[in-house]
Amino acid sequence: MRTLAFQMPDRGSGGPTGPRIRVGRPSRRARTLLMTVGVLAVLAMLFVMFAGFWTDWLWYRSVGYRSVFTKTLWTKIGLFAVFGLLMAGVVGVNIWLAHRLRPPLSAMSLEQQSLDRYRMSVAPYKKWILLGVTALVGLISGASAAGQWRTWLMWVNGVSFGQKDPQFHKDVSFYAFDLPWYRFLLSFGFAAAVLSLLAAGLVHYLYGGLRITSPGARATAQATGHLSVLLGTFVALKAVAYWLDRYGLAVKGSDFKATDNWTGLKYVDANAYLPAKTILFIIAIICALLFFATLWRRTWQLPMIGFGLMVLSAILIGGLYPAIVQKFQVEPNEQAKETPYIQKNIKATRDAYNIDDAKVNDYPGTSTSEKGTLRDAADSAASMRLLDPNVVSPTFQQKQQVRGYYQFPSTLDVDRYTDKDGKEQDTVVGLREINTEGIPKKGWINEHFKYTHGYGMVAGKGTEVDEDGEPVFTEKDLPPKGQIGKYQPRIYYGEKTSQYSIVGGPQQELDYADDNGEKTYTYTGSSGVDLSSPVNRAAYAVNFNEPRILYSGAIGEGSQILYNRTPKERVEAVAPWLTIDGDPYPAVVDGRVKWIVDAYTTTNQYPYSSRTTLGDTTADALTDSQRSVVAQQNRVNYIRNSVKATVDAYSGKVDMYQWDTKDPVLKTWMKAFPDTVKPKAEINDSLMAHLRYPQDLFKVQRELLTRYHVTSPSQFYSGSERWQIPDDPTHKGNAVPPYYLSMKMPQQKEQRFSLTTTFNPVERQTLGAFMAVDADAASRDYGKITMLKLPSNTTVSGPQQVQSKINSDPEIANDLNILKRGDSEIEYGNMLTVPLEGGLLYIEPVYIRGADTNYPRMRKVVATFGEEIAYEDTLKEALDGVFPTDGDGEKDPGGDEDPGQDEDEQKDPPSSGDPTAEEALKDAQEAYDKGQEAMEKGNWEEYGRAQEDLKEALERAANSQGGSSS
Repeated sequence: MRTLAFQMPDRGSGGPTGPRIRVGRPSRRARTLLMTVGVLAVLAMLFVMFAGFWTDWLWYRSVGYRSVFTKTLWTKIGLFAVFGLLMAGVVGVNIWLAHRLRPPLSAMSLEQQSLDRYRMSVAPYKKWILLGVTALVGLISGASAAGQWRTWLMWVNGVSFGQKDPQFHKDVSFYAFDLPWYRFLLSFGFAAAVLSLLAAGLVHYLYGGLRITSPGARATAQATGHLSVLLGTFVALKAVAYWLDRYGLAVKGSDFKATDNWTGLKYVDANAYLPAKTILFIIAIICALLFFATLWRRTWQLPMIGFGLMVLSAILIGGLYPAIVQKFQVEPNEQAKETPYIQKNIKATRDAYNIDDAKVNDYPGTSTSEKGTLRDAADSAASMRLLDPNVVSPTFQQKQQVRGYYQFPSTLDVDRYTDKDGKEQDTVVGLREINTEGIPKKGWINEHFKYTHGYGMVAGKGTEVDEDGEPVFTEKDLPPKGQIGKYQPRIYYGEKTSQYSIVGGPQQELDYADDNGEKTYTYTGSSGVDLSSPVNRAAYAVNFNEPRILYSGAIGEGSQILYNRTPKERVEAVAPWLTIDGDPYPAVVDGRVKWIVDAYTTTNQYPYSSRTTLGDTTADALTDSQRSVVAQQNRVNYIRNSVKATVDAYSGKVDMYQWDTKDPVLKTWMKAFPDTVKPKAEINDSLMAHLRYPQDLFKVQRELLTRYHVTSPSQFYSGSERWQIPDDPTHKGNAVPPYYLSMKMPQQKEQRFSLTTTFNPVERQTLGAFMAVDADAASRDYGKITMLKLPSNTTVSGPQQVQSKINSDPEIANDLNILKRGDSEIEYGNMLTVPLEGGLLYIEPVYIRGADTNYPRMRKVVATFGEEIAYEDTLKEALDGVFPTDGDGEKDPGGDEDPGQDEDEQKDPPSSGDPTAEEALKDAQEAYDKGQEAMEKGNWEEYGRAQEDLKEALERAANSQGGSSS
């Protein structure tokens, strides 16, 4: 008989027992109170969950996109339910089956005796444990599957690309839409097999079907058969994985000497990995059949031999053999072996990024035209934009903020408007948005009820400044007046408008203030969520963690709450399958201020197309947290600007228009979410006039074109023609941003609104190429990319060298030192590059931020062409200076020195009349020449010393100049 290891003391025996403490049960009142608190806590948690769901539903209904909310919600619920129940069912059935197949009597070994206690403790709760385990794995699996709602919708609604990959000859839609879903199903199958195997193995061990230390057979026949089927299923799934891996090679990323972020098959993939995957697929099928055969043979000997063979084959065939092919076949003659695959990669990448039609034209970089011809051509070559949207925001702020509770974005936008003569002109624009930080007296009512909206657009001519160097405003003041005409000026939705407001109720809003005092206003739009319902108020009080929403008297009949107020937030919410451009911009369209938002469809599953990281590619000197790209898939290898969206700044209404009518990814999403994207034909002329080529797409394309402008595999492999994006000369360490500019490319007869950039050859600062895209959406050549490629041996200066030349010019540096005396600061504007008669003209405005004004004003314009440089008060004077049309002894603007002037005369700086100043200027010239020589040789240490000498000489010149003038 068994004896108890531990015995309780016998209280019936003698001896003092001491006072007995009775632990009484809680009173009925206490139990009722505890139960009530528990119920209330559960109800509170449920209401918090309900509040999040309910406010989302109300918001989507208010913005008119209920179908997006319901389609997304039901898709997630469906995936959660199906895959959660499927996983729970598979695991539960295997647990039940393992229990059902347990041996009738367990051997009385020490191992089984120790397990008896666990079996006895589990026995009363077997059903509950089964339900708990299956519910847990079901919830986890369901939640994971719900996150795949995009993958599911793309698979169900996928349309054909009409293009086949060059290796397997499958439509690209198979890789973009089908393969991701198959991979999810495969991973789900692996998870189900592994969980079932672990659960069944544990149950078999607990009930004696598996033995570890007991003598005799290690497993019963029933356990052997059950576990063999599960192992066979796992191996069969591995066979499917090997088969899908064959297609996965077409979208596999890898390192390659020819380019970063290589995607697709290389020689070793096609000739080693591909056959290896096929062989491993066959071996895995045979191995799976051997496992299934144990249902009859009841032994694991053959299956385990097969499994070992599969593992060994994976090492030898899948790992060692490709390494041998790479080492002994590819590396001795890599270029010849990889040429066909490089050609496929070039073609696929150019197709996927829509740069296949980009034209590369040879361009001399120097001009042989007469000076008079160049001067005349300069006037019509481009509308030289002197107003830099990245510099003049503080000027807009100081001159047009009007009140401290308004603000402009740190970087303004460039658009096109017609002047009073009906001529289109480049215009720098910004909205006067609300700034709650500038509210005179802060408080919940003021921040959320009174100061609710901005007021009006401010616009300035891009090509002009007034006599004080300030913008020439074409739209200004409160209430707005100017050339734009009448429009709804109230800005309830904007880039800087991030917090919620409650409008339309008993509390009056501040409209604007003028000399006659404050004007009040009540919002008449319907874009907010109605707060007249107590349920709605309670839900928002919970969601915004603001109990005053529930009981405030400032909320009443007609009150609406406005939130999700930035254009990017609104478009991304109604179209969560789009990637949003980082720079929405405002425009007045049909009497309404509308934010124009470019949106992209992307995938990272385009075969053979190299991937890029959107966040890195679109970063430049002007990007910040407000203007960063919003990416659903940050690494992509296919992108299209498929949607143009607008957000009404007053009503918040979101409209999306199909822009790329051929994009299969957009067609897929339009099938999934019908009636959310309007056809392109509904874009009217007034809106079309303000649409433009998006910067983020252009930046992605220019990064790819640093390598993929060449179509020759040999040139691509060698990298001899590779370019790089120059650093912004005025923002060290950041890529130069692209610039919007109305200009003429060679062979064009009139100016086109364009987006432009420059390239350097790799590891050099000279100019390698100039790139422009027709950015006018109304143009028939919209999106046409043209690159002007300079000769490989060119010495035409790039942006950094031009800036260095400007900084090092003794006359310019002396004048700037005088201008920035005291606390004044120099700020350089955008350096615009314009092709001109075979050469390249650089124009850069120079701003002075005075200590008294604390905002920049344009004081000078620098123009350079070839070796000529002019530094004048106006653009006209700068162009006249760089293209002199009279007098003798002039320099050739193309870069050749005038033969009538000797070398010493050219190098001597102009005399100032002051011997000390002249000596300092000569020293400055010598330091500049040394710096240029050091830069050409790549001796940056010597270059740094020369720059220090130059600075010291210029300071001496400035001091002597100041002393003599006094």
